[in-house]
Order: sequence, then C-alpha cells, then structure tokens
Amino acid sequence: MTIAATRTHAAIPTRALLACGAVSGPLYFLTSFAQAAVREGFDLTKHPASMLSNGDAGWIQVTNFLVTGVLMIAGAVGLHRRMESGRGSVWGPRLLGVFGVSLLFAAVFKADPGNGFPAGTGPATISTAGILHMAAGSIGFLSLIVATFVFASRFSREGHRGWAVYSRATGIAFFSAFAGISSGNANAAVMLAFWAAVLLAWGWVTAVIVRTAR
Repeated sequence: MTIAATRTHAAIPTRALLACGAVSGPLYFLTSFAQAAVREGFDLTKHPASMLSNGDAGWIQVTNFLVTGVLMIAGAVGLHRRMESGRGSVWGPRLLGVFGVSLLFAAVFKADPGNGFPAGTGPATISTAGILHMAAGSIGFLSLIVATFVFASRFSREGHRGWAVYSRATGIAFFSAFAGISSGNANAAVMLAFWAAVLLAWGWVTAVIVRTAR
C-alpha cells in the first residue's frame, strides 16, 4: 500500500463511509417524497421519481441524484473495506458501487418530461438524454438486483438464513416491479409497485450496510 493510499484510508474512516451509504436511501426518498407532495402536476401513480428533475425546481432532484450517488459509492467502498474475504466480498460492493455511479449518470442525463409533468406537459417524447437516462437506470437497477443475490449467497454460506431469504425476496420483488414498468404498461398499480420496490431495495441496502458496520 502506498503512502498516499494509507493517508486516504486514515482520512476517511471505514465507519464514516458506511454511514454515508446507510443514509443514501433515506435521504433520496425523503427528498423525493417531499417534492412529490408539493410540486404541481406530479402524481405517484403516473410518474417515477426521476421525472422530478424537470421544471424550474428540477435542480433539487438533480442534486438529490448527485449527492445520493456519491454517498452510495462511499458506502460501497466502506463495504469493500469491512467485509471479510469470501463469497461476495468483491462483487457485492462493486455492484452497489455501479448502482451509485448510475445515479450520477441519472443526474447528468435527465428523464424526459411528459404525461402531465411538469404541469401542462403533453405526451412524453424521447430524447437522446432520456434514452441515456433510461440506460443508466437500467444498468443501476440490474446491478442492485444482482447484488441482492450475491449477498444472499454469502449469507446462506455463512448460515444466516434469514438474511439470505430477505435478500432473495428483495431481489425477486424488485426485478418483478422493474419488469412491470419496463413493459410499457405503466398503469397506477404498476407505478406504485415500482415505487414500493425501489423503497424496499434501498431499504435492503441500508440494512446490509448497518449490519456490516456492526
């Protein structure tokens, strides 16, 4: 290990990195739900959180993506440091890191407006930025889904059956909701299920990080 790497390791304690990852999900949803409650035209049964990046107040959600992305990457680094070697110790944190990076791309390439949001917007149109946003989101979500099964395998091998079941159930639920919204049939039930699944998945991330920190 180089002197520079040693100094960096000392400058940012592993517990601080894990704390960053643990608060990323709660911060993301607190910010998103607060906006959803007050921004005109936004409807949880019609619009995903990424559409909040549009309009005069869109900078709030863009900042939300940037901050939570950085926090998630920090949490992944903390997991990599803290986890003992073995199954999932490399790819588990890496996949969560990819999810964090996808949030940064989601901030740079905004989702297209449409379906009444911002208020007065007509049917959605597809732009290059919108396509890149969807691509980044797909990669990030799939990485998070795979991560649940990677950690499930690790928990199972260690004899933590409850955590293994929790991880697999989260991955299955999230994949089902993601497949539903990707099908193009985003009715109210599908959209609400997707919101719930993302909340469940990010809650799982927080739980795993907190467990690791302890």
